[in-house]
Amino acid sequence: MKLKKKEYLIFKLSDEMKESTKIDAELFKKLDVKRGLRNEDGTGVLVGLTNIGNVVGYDRRADGSLVPIEGKLFFRGYEVRDLVRAFIEENRFGFEEIAFLLLSGRLPDHEELDDFKKLIFENMPLKQKTILHIMDLEGSDIMNILARSVLEFYTYDDNPDDVSRDNLMRQSIELISKFPTIIAYAYAILRHKKLGSSIHIRYAQGGLSLAENFLYMLKGNNYTKLDARTLDLLLILHSEHGGGNNSTFTVRVTSSTGTDTYSSIAAGLGSLKGPKHGGANIMVCNMMQYIESSVSNWEDEGEIEACILRLLNKEAFDKSGLVYGIGHAVYTKSDPRTVLLKEMARPLAEEKGRSKEYEFYQRVEKVAIETIYKTKGKHKTLCANVDFYSGFVYDLIGIPMEIYTPLFAMARIVGWCAHRNEELNFEGRRIIRPAYRCVTDERGYIKMKDR
Repeated sequence: MKLKKKEYLIFKLSDEMKESTKIDAELFKKLDVKRGLRNEDGTGVLVGLTNIGNVVGYDRRADGSLVPIEGKLFFRGYEVRDLVRAFIEENRFGFEEIAFLLLSGRLPDHEELDDFKKLIFENMPLKQKTILHIMDLEGSDIMNILARSVLEFYTYDDNPDDVSRDNLMRQSIELISKFPTIIAYAYAILRHKKLGSSIHIRYAQGGLSLAENFLYMLKGNNYTKLDARTLDLLLILHSEHGGGNNSTFTVRVTSSTGTDTYSSIAAGLGSLKGPKHGGANIMVCNMMQYIESSVSNWEDEGEIEACILRLLNKEAFDKSGLVYGIGHAVYTKSDPRTVLLKEMARPLAEEKGRSKEYEFYQRVEKVAIETIYKTKGKHKTLCANVDFYSGFVYDLIGIPMEIYTPLFAMARIVGWCAHRNEELNFEGRRIIRPAYRCVTDERGYIKMKDR
């Protein structure tokens, strides 16, 4: 078929782009370039300091070698495991307390926490214009709607470019408060446009936690206490993960320029939307659906292993050779988020009558790691990361796949704001500007008539 002139030009430029983007992989090693900002031993290149979060997956010996250990995650010096288990023991929701801790650097007392919860609730409603704009975005991805809504907040803010501490804290609290509302409303409208369902615009209710209010705005009273408590746990686990994860680093890089809060957070949303970051649990869900349908006996580890081998050999599913949800850039023996989530997921699966599926996930996790070791060797200690179970848990709660990644953003907005505020307030801050080395040979200019 003959291409139109414009189409041919695009095709030609695309073909030339293929050639012009080639770089010899050996040059990276030769010139000591840290691809992906990773060292040769797989650790991250140290580019900054933070007081906020710490991700621990190994010990380093005196000779520089790495020793795998059980993973730990710290928020402001507190181990997340201790925080979560305290909330469970005291039978209360914890996400708002974690938000207070990450933003301020300390745990609140009872009165301060109550006031903070009220402040979150008071800031949850959206302006009518924002709701109407969400309704206009037919067919849009909810992450894109979220990003556009954040940028729109700039126009409603009387001091959008003010980076004073008071203003940054106000903006942080407003964004944390409004993300649940935007996501719930955006899904209601998306569902209406896709399925013709009625649009339910429910307002947040006083006295409910942020997790409860989100579920109420999303599905009315059609949720259980365990649903809400498990969602609260997921929000805590996703709220912060150090300064080196892609989206948080994006927020810090953009914040270092002095840009406004809304532009910086929108950039973080763009980063999180990527399937290698916030969309990873969707890939796990799709993979697990394939494995569930391919394995006739869910208790037969041999049959599971054969299926995993087909994945690793690029013969099945998306033929990428990957087992999604297995392995992590920092954690080795275990991902502490996964450990906590599995503990909470068991009673939830029992409540929903899906215990066999929960046991199947555990079996696949075990067999997948063993099979990878058999086929590729034990060069790196592997564990299931939080994405392996989070999508399954969202499904147990009755949350649609279209909002899995937006829910990640609803939690991580806390960490983003904390890191942005730190980036703009520590002494001696500088714009973040790494270097790229150009490996193209110099060329002389050729006049138009001679080309």
